[in-house]
Amino acid sequence: MSCLHKRPKRTKSQELAFQEQMKKVALENGKRLGLEGDPDLQFLLVGGELVKVRSNTWKKIRFFKLQEDCKTFWHESQKLFRRNQTFSIDDIDSVRKGRQSEGLNKHTEPSAEQQCFAIIFKGRKKNLDLMATSEEEAKQWVNGLEKIINNMRNLSRQQKSEHWIINCMRKADKNDDNQMTLKELKHFLRQINVEVDDTYAEEIFRTCDKSNSGSLEGSEIKHFYDLLTHREEVDVIYEQYAETEGQMSARDLLNFLLNEQREQASMEDALKLIEKYEMDGTAKQKKRLTKDGFLMYLHQEDGSILNPAHKQVYQDMHQPLNHYYISSSHNTYLMEDQLKGPSSTEAYIKALMKSCRCVELDCWDGANGEPVIYHGYTLTSKVLFRDVIKAIKDYAFKTSDYPVILSLENHCTVDQQKLMAHHLIAILGDALVTKPLGNVMPANFPSPEDLKGKFLIKGKRLNKLNAAFNNSSTIEEDTVSEEDEAADVKENGQKAKPKKSKIKLAKALSDIVIYCKSVHFNGFEHAKENQDFYEMSSFKESKAFNLAETSATAYIHHNMDKLSRIYPAGSRTDSSNYSPVPMWNVGCQIVALNFQTPSKEMHINQGRFLPNAVCGYILKPEFQRSLSSQFDPNTLTNGPWLKRKTFHVMVISAQQLPKLNKDKHKSIVDPLVRVELCGVPADNASKETHYIENNGFNPMWNEKFQFDVHVPELTMVRFVVEDYDSTSQNDLVGQYCLPLTSVQDGYRHVPLLTKRGDVICSAGLFVHLMLIDAQ
Repeated sequence: MSCLHKRPKRTKSQELAFQEQMKKVALENGKRLGLEGDPDLQFLLVGGELVKVRSNTWKKIRFFKLQEDCKTFWHESQKLFRRNQTFSIDDIDSVRKGRQSEGLNKHTEPSAEQQCFAIIFKGRKKNLDLMATSEEEAKQWVNGLEKIINNMRNLSRQQKSEHWIINCMRKADKNDDNQMTLKELKHFLRQINVEVDDTYAEEIFRTCDKSNSGSLEGSEIKHFYDLLTHREEVDVIYEQYAETEGQMSARDLLNFLLNEQREQASMEDALKLIEKYEMDGTAKQKKRLTKDGFLMYLHQEDGSILNPAHKQVYQDMHQPLNHYYISSSHNTYLMEDQLKGPSSTEAYIKALMKSCRCVELDCWDGANGEPVIYHGYTLTSKVLFRDVIKAIKDYAFKTSDYPVILSLENHCTVDQQKLMAHHLIAILGDALVTKPLGNVMPANFPSPEDLKGKFLIKGKRLNKLNAAFNNSSTIEEDTVSEEDEAADVKENGQKAKPKKSKIKLAKALSDIVIYCKSVHFNGFEHAKENQDFYEMSSFKESKAFNLAETSATAYIHHNMDKLSRIYPAGSRTDSSNYSPVPMWNVGCQIVALNFQTPSKEMHINQGRFLPNAVCGYILKPEFQRSLSSQFDPNTLTNGPWLKRKTFHVMVISAQQLPKLNKDKHKSIVDPLVRVELCGVPADNASKETHYIENNGFNPMWNEKFQFDVHVPELTMVRFVVEDYDSTSQNDLVGQYCLPLTSVQDGYRHVPLLTKRGDVICSAGLFVHLMLIDAQ
């Protein structure tokens, strides 16, 4: 006999009442998402059958539907013990219409193109490849999903927080009677990551149970919600400035913006904020901001740590290409490690959708004369070169219009190189740069603006670039030296002694290498005397770090008119990463990291490219572009780079930190916050708060830190929230990183991201920040 407790079966009338209640819940959630009465939302709530595709032979019909919370998708499963499965809308990265995933492309017929769609998840979760019965139905599934995803993303953090709390309340209401008992209340508090002792839980319960019925309902639940979400720290700030009948007038708000937020604001700016964020009609009419309106402002981009002006392309994009840091990926084709992990077109799509602007293609001879991409001499799987180029063409400019560099690691025979050139020209078409811009031999790089929507090929070239202006050469192939990454790795993945090998290069492939010709590095003096601007070198990390330490100023000058690419050591078989910061400090542009590996280094990379509309290009500081500069990050002599600042940080509180161990319902986080600065060696620092026991919902620290900064233009700030553990390494709860120059002063909310860099919807930190000139 089963020892599991089973809920008594509902009577027919109870079932009807329950169904009616669920309709109300769905209506309420649809309204909150701005989709009240939307036919596509109704379609998803009713649900329907779809074919789930896993292989040529595994295609099963499954029922899918959106649950009433408008946030969770349910589908049936044939797995033992897991007959029903769910996933959250928050877990979805994107929805692709057509056969746009690797699985659908491989396992369905072209004739089914319009019936297919794929749900792409964040992180490493496998895609869900699906097929509807008709084109019309597929369209409805895709439209409905995209509407919900977009509307969820457009909710303010306060609205997301409300949505999350209300749905947690519903889950805690075990018997669906719209009432909350003391036991259910305790269960709810654990769900939202708060451990309270029984006395406190009973106290809250008694305070709210005005009817003395032993359960909370209606307005009593609303009272409980208000008590729970009360922000004491925000009250203190609001009351300090609300000097007009207990509310903030436009003048009060302006005082707050000038004194606390240190913004160059006017009365007009204050009135605009009231118009934008005040929900109460009467207050808005009186040109006042209530506490709720103030909280709404703090939760939106105007109250965010990231300067809203930096969310657009705000930098000069007309400088030569080598004047920018360029978001760059190493071994882009890999989903996991570089010994036995899968190679996939999906890995390219994910990198490009993160605005990566330089991807790597490790090309080898494949079967049937078709070149393939994989990590040579390893067990990593292979993917067709042609399929990768198609995926790159389709996704390169979805999130950024600025140029994409295809870094070719070429190990193919001449015949397959010719096919590579054919695929590049045929698939990329006019978007491929096949000759220098203009009619005369250039003396410098074109700008990212000049190259919008274009692809550049980085690889070997048989001759100088001026040959592009006189087609006299009839040589179809010739031999060039191969000293790139291939020479850095033995067959077992370990480091080998560099050796100069030779490969035959097809003219057809050589001719489409225009601005990024790979050459061997023979020292800075040799490069200055002998290399043209378009001739660039790749440096393995150990070589680059050594040069950055011993010849920093020479390295910076080398990067003033040439490009440099840095790549991880071959010994990093687990696809781990090196810190990109020392490389940016000496002006290296293409600092290639393993995008597939979540790590502190990738968090910093994501933060570096967060401003400027996440376009993948960041203009280097002027002292890394000016020929008269003598900047050395290691010694810090006087110069325009030295701008001594003091950075004051007060970590006030956090809100709704996620539970790390969801399987243990009694597991609550003990959070602490660490603030890290990384830049030139003199600016590297880290300070952390104490940990707070058993409170991930609204922990409060009120701890102040002070950092001395010497070169703010190269400094990155990283906030890390960890779950303290006295017996083992702390677990990461969330993190956020951005350049110090993009930080807004004052009271700010800091969003939190997962280890993989995805937003944690309702979680965040509340801080006070001030960057001032050092005394």
